[in-house]
Amino acid sequence: MEQFLDEYINRIRPYFTGFPLHTAHEIASVFLAFKFGLYSNTIQECTKAIPLISDVGANGALKKGLLIIQATARNLDTAQFSVDVSLAFSESERRFVPILLPVEKIDDTVTLELDNALILIYCVAVITSPDDEEAMAEHRKFIVRLLGGYKKALGIS
Repeated sequence: MEQFLDEYINRIRPYFTGFPLHTAHEIASVFLAFKFGLYSNTIQECTKAIPLISDVGANGALKKGLLIIQATARNLDTAQFSVDVSLAFSESERRFVPILLPVEKIDDTVTLELDNALILIYCVAVITSPDDEEAMAEHRKFIVRLLGGYKKALGIS
């Protein structure tokens, strides 16, 4: 799954260039706050990052990923177990997510959307935020494990 992750990062790299360092750091902060279970911080970091990103092309997918993470963090922070299933990547945004599965192979759409959002946010932070390079490297195994859960569905042996 290491190779899959590297290939994904290289595939999306051209779409995520030129972010100001402040914006890139906000994106990395969203990932780190969520990963550490700091859900109120995640909500705040998303609130800061989302307006800094346009809705166009790959940035639209990134923004949607942030919205998915923010909604999930809000639910976890308030111990709500209802999930907004309408918050999902659109067909045009799907080309920028790492895990694309046929409908019949999707067991849990909400989890898939969250996993795609987390992996996308992580990879954009790796690409754009040199200040957070070390912190992102420390969480690479987490992302590889997330991807590993989809290994069979992706047809990777």
